[in-house]
Amino acid sequence: MPLPWVKWAYQPARAEDVPAAFMRAYTVALQPPAGPVFLSIPLDDWNKPALGPAVVRAVSHRVAPDEARLFHFAERLNKAKRPMLVFGPEVDRSGGWDVGVAFAEKVRGEVYGAPLPDRVSFPGNHPLYRGELPMTIAGANEVMRGHDLVMVIGAQVFRYYPYVAGDYLPEGTELLQITSDPGLAGAAPVGESILGDSRLALEKLLDAVTDAPDRATPEPLPRKHTVPDAPNSPMTPTEVYSALSAVWPVDSVLVTESTSTMAQQREWLPTIRSGSFYATASGGIGWGVPAAVGVALGDRARGVERTVVATIGDGSFQYSVQAIWTAAQHDLPIIFVVMRNEEYSILKAFALLEKTPGVPGMDLPGLDIASIATGFGCRAVHANTSEQLAEQFATALTAQGPTVIVVQTQPMMAHLG
Repeated sequence: MPLPWVKWAYQPARAEDVPAAFMRAYTVALQPPAGPVFLSIPLDDWNKPALGPAVVRAVSHRVAPDEARLFHFAERLNKAKRPMLVFGPEVDRSGGWDVGVAFAEKVRGEVYGAPLPDRVSFPGNHPLYRGELPMTIAGANEVMRGHDLVMVIGAQVFRYYPYVAGDYLPEGTELLQITSDPGLAGAAPVGESILGDSRLALEKLLDAVTDAPDRATPEPLPRKHTVPDAPNSPMTPTEVYSALSAVWPVDSVLVTESTSTMAQQREWLPTIRSGSFYATASGGIGWGVPAAVGVALGDRARGVERTVVATIGDGSFQYSVQAIWTAAQHDLPIIFVVMRNEEYSILKAFALLEKTPGVPGMDLPGLDIASIATGFGCRAVHANTSEQLAEQFATALTAQGPTVIVVQTQPMMAHLG
């Protein structure tokens, strides 16, 4: 039953086989691409003696890429006149952040993030960074136009969502992909692929690519942050993220599920450090709140002290709201910033894209999120202005346990193209 959603599902025939099954499940779950497995335990497990101590094995989690094929990729990159790099979640997951930056600087190519990233793998404030690829076929095609070679490292080609038709590649553009996931390599509609760990591949490529003196270094994009001359009431998403950027701890981590405000988040809160951005790429709603709890628990288990900030839409917050009880019980250092626009903005945007405006059930009036949070044991406050938000956020940074900040915001239609 769970097989469509897990990597492996198994039920030992005998209770005595459970310890070995656990070891196998653990090994399979951590192999790239890492993912969940399902193990069903026989009902009489506790009534049977074990066959001896459990065997704990060590298994490598990295797969080295084919060197000959990787050097072929490097040769093609060396010959490119205007290369473009796309860094996906696997780069950060593999620990390849620093070598990825060094590689991009040597290549002197424009760098884009893969669409709908669950991890960010390149600093958003770097002069070579150009933002994330659009989520549609047509949109990605337009960005790649004019580049003779596109190298995609640690990402799918591509996460298209929603469907807007177009050619996968512009005329005259070639694509090369490096991924640790055989499924993603097989699913790529265009290009050539290498299977292997992103960090190992980047380390080899860094030595194999040559300086191209005739290749112009891309000019940095002008980065202008604009906020309204007069404050709005309710605030706009831009004002929310602008206020947060002024008090943002440099070592904090962002977990986000405010899908309709992704553009504003990228502008005002760019990811500039490895392991400091988490999002969902599946499109399912309700991931963000428990994910923030999971990140905080993981930090505590590995001895890392940092604040987890979760920007969540008021609709998404309802799906797994019980997770804040766990945050309260464990006194986790989480600040939930719930943007209360009283609607499912992202679904309204999809309705317009699919030419079905006026879909019922998209409005969310009357939710008292602060009372719900208080009932689960969290500190809960309202912030209706930029000054109040900055003040409440600063207070939450030193508070014991989690804080839920409810921010009334204006509905803003998300851009899906």
